[in-house]
Amino acid sequence: MNNLTQTEPEQATGRTPAADVVRTEARALLDLAVRLDGPMLSPFARAVDLVDATATRKGRVILLGMGKSGLIARKIAATLCSTGTPAHFLHPAEAMHGDLGMIAQGDLIVALSSSGETEELLSLLPALARLNCQIVSLCGEAHSTLAEASTVWLDASVRSEAGALNLAPTASTAVMLALGDALALEVSRRRGFAAADFAQLHAGGRLGRRLAHVRDLMHTGDALPRVAHQTPMPQVIHEMSHKKLGMTTVLGEQDKLLGMISDGDLRRLLERDGPDALAHTAGEIMNPHPVTILPEAFAGEALALMEERKITSLIVVSADSVAQGVVHLHDLWTSAQA
Repeated sequence: MNNLTQTEPEQATGRTPAADVVRTEARALLDLAVRLDGPMLSPFARAVDLVDATATRKGRVILLGMGKSGLIARKIAATLCSTGTPAHFLHPAEAMHGDLGMIAQGDLIVALSSSGETEELLSLLPALARLNCQIVSLCGEAHSTLAEASTVWLDASVRSEAGALNLAPTASTAVMLALGDALALEVSRRRGFAAADFAQLHAGGRLGRRLAHVRDLMHTGDALPRVAHQTPMPQVIHEMSHKKLGMTTVLGEQDKLLGMISDGDLRRLLERDGPDALAHTAGEIMNPHPVTILPEAFAGEALALMEERKITSLIVVSADSVAQGVVHLHDLWTSAQA
């Protein structure tokens, strides 16, 4: 009863403190989007140029931040790496106690600080100047020490933090995270980073399995069910049963794909012709327009196509319609969805 009594006012107004936290952060993100569409576009483009130039010359992007900003910096570094830009996180306090050696001449620094006055960051500025490092800062104060020492300042200001106390970093860290994501993805787009590149950097886990190529998953060689146009039905059934994929390809000269026969085709034939079904040849009952896919397609694409067409197998063909293999739904569920 007490719990119900406490929530009644919130239910009456249609707003809850939890939802207000999300609204505050959402408002801060919308404000950031407006800035990126307007006056902030030019400094953001300059920051993209700096990151792109650093990656092009095989330099490194070093992310710095303390506390909650440091956690966001770690995530931005990981996002840069996963989208093709080498990046590292360096804890500012550790940098002052020996880890400054991680920074090389000409590295690009991306520093995060809501106030722009984080002591541990400011203590690194002289050393960064000696190393000829340019600085991109993400902070909320244009006239802060960090912003004024930066090559490019990116405005990460917010109207307020979430919650009644307006103290815990919430909206500000959400804005920094979104700004870092925007920077990483714009650099990735600029550098022509493609799905194939992404797959190379995500070999494990669900992403890696979804980005596996169909050619690496297909049944090929002796495992590929195949019959000729004139193959009689008893041999067709034997081939389908032996290869256990619920279908067979029908191939012509030089393995050109002519069509396919599925379990469903066999059932419909038996329902229609009964005992006379075995008198047919493969070419008489095959589907001459089966759904196919190229070997360089990704597992996720093949799975989506099967689910859309409500089928369990795809024939993998080359650009000139030569059969390369067959990929089965079971292979894709275990690979792309595990």
